[in-house]
Amino acid sequence: MSTDPGCVFCKIVAGTIPSHRICEDARTFAFLDINPANRGHALVIPKAHAPNLVASDDADLAAVMATVRRVAAAIEKVVRPDGFNLLQANGPGAAQSVLHFHMHIVPRRMGDGLNMNWGLVPGDHKELAALAAEIRAAL
Repeated sequence: MSTDPGCVFCKIVAGTIPSHRICEDARTFAFLDINPANRGHALVIPKAHAPNLVASDDADLAAVMATVRRVAAAIEKVVRPDGFNLLQANGPGAAQSVLHFHMHIVPRRMGDGLNMNWGLVPGDHKELAALAAEIRAAL
């Protein structure tokens, strides 16, 4: 399993930095965010280091999402939010603060003031079709 000795999340997995662990298995580790957006805000990470989504192993991504589902279900039972957001950021333009792939589970309350939504502005269908074709060609 790959690790980065300078990565704060790798240090959390190794136990050299404390965390409020929720659960872990062979591939994943879940813990509470120490800067929570709302009560119950949790992170799920792969134990193997990858700086972002694109660099991540498919099996690690599948394991992370399975853990996200289990942890989100437990958060729903305990915190009883009105809903929750799953958030994943890649790179500085997306405000990724730790360069280790991670998923945020953010419990939400109606009127909690968190702004993660954007206005719906219809796209140009010709431009969307052309962009979809370019992306398909890159796969």
